Amino acid sequence: MKHILTDSLTPYVSKILTLYLELPETPLHTTLYDQKRAAEFQLRGVPLDLIEAAFLLGSLRRLLRPPGALPLSPIRSLAYFQPVIDELISSPLSDSYVGYLRSKMKPFAGKKLTESMEKDSTYRVQKSADSDDG
Repeated sequence: MKHILTDSLTPYVSKILTLYLELPETPLHTTLYDQKRAAEFQLRGVPLDLIEAAFLLGSLRRLLRPPGALPLSPIRSLAYFQPVIDELISSPLSDSYVGYLRSKMKPFAGKKLTESMEKDSTYRVQKSADSDDG
């Protein structure tokens, strides 16, 4: 988990970026844009627990989609979660529901799906280029 300007980050911004990087479908490092976005959340006074809840909800909406659903584009930025954060500012989740989301996220904890997805797509590209089909 890497932040570009770690020395200049506030504990609030650092916590947001760490939570973001711990999610299974996020990049392996943050960008300056992500750091700026996190600082904007701090300036707006968005509670850390609300941001965590938005990360959980947004991630699980992706991870628990039906098996036959069309693939989603990768999460490339903290901005992906902005609509979920706005949704939860309007209608916060109960503590018990956030606890439920944490339990649903446990099977994905510590797994970076972006790495395996990149390997899988590389394999598919190589396989189709090397195959005799077509």
